[in-house]
Amino acid sequence: MKNYYDKEKLIKLFFSTISITTLLLLVGIFLFLFITGINAFSEISLKEFFLGKIWNPEAYGKPSWGILALIVSTLIVTFGALVFAVPLGIVSAVYLSEIASSKTREIIKPIIEMIASVPSVVLGLIGIIFLSPVIANIFGLSSGLNALTSSLIVGIMVLPTIISVSEDVITSLPKDFKEASLALGATKYQTIKMVLIPAALSGIVASVMLGLGRAVGETMAVLMVAGNAIAMPNSFFDPVRPMTANIAIEIKEVVRGSLHYEALFAIGLVLFIMTFVVNLVSDIIINKQTKKYKW
Repeated sequence: MKNYYDKEKLIKLFFSTISITTLLLLVGIFLFLFITGINAFSEISLKEFFLGKIWNPEAYGKPSWGILALIVSTLIVTFGALVFAVPLGIVSAVYLSEIASSKTREIIKPIIEMIASVPSVVLGLIGIIFLSPVIANIFGLSSGLNALTSSLIVGIMVLPTIISVSEDVITSLPKDFKEASLALGATKYQTIKMVLIPAALSGIVASVMLGLGRAVGETMAVLMVAGNAIAMPNSFFDPVRPMTANIAIEIKEVVRGSLHYEALFAIGLVLFIMTFVVNLVSDIIINKQTKKYKW
């Protein structure tokens, strides 16, 4: 009995150490971004930084430090990716969990999960070589490197997360839910629509939020297919430069400790806060839905 309690204490200590280490790393990253990035605001006003539409740190005379176009570019790519991925992901999850045969599920699910292991640079190459010319031909554009192409590539990248998490949640629902609905005379599709999806909503929301976090933070694929124009986008057909791509492009050229260097870290701090807010909102939604459909 004593050995059992000793093992239990060791296991608790192990997981507690991992949790504390992860928390410390997260706090360390935030402090590093904050300490480095906050220095930029000693010379750049908050109004210019967040509301300025022009980002041109290398301008002769008076540089411009506005990141509004970068923020809008990030949001438009993220929004487009979710519009593409969320309906397709939820429908696919429902199909795998409730409609597909076990043999079909065993074939399709590993293939979907393998998409997550494809390097983003490979998807970026596919976007440049195949997808962007198709987009340009369909819509009569001079270039297919734009927000729409970026949204589709990022949407493909977040699909495995949405499908896998949603499918696992729907599959894990108690069988009593389905059996009770069918016993009351509901059809299979009515049961899916009115019972299973509402009951699994917290997990589905969690999958969407995880996909959202991935979409906001994606760098390499977006860098390759977005067009990287530092201008306020007016539509999905315009080339864009999200914040992640801007950091990746410029960080290698700046002098360490310069205002440009600090401004890039300030952009990183904005990205960090955006991701934190997404996770916080998702936790609130998930907790509410869990209480509503508690079993």
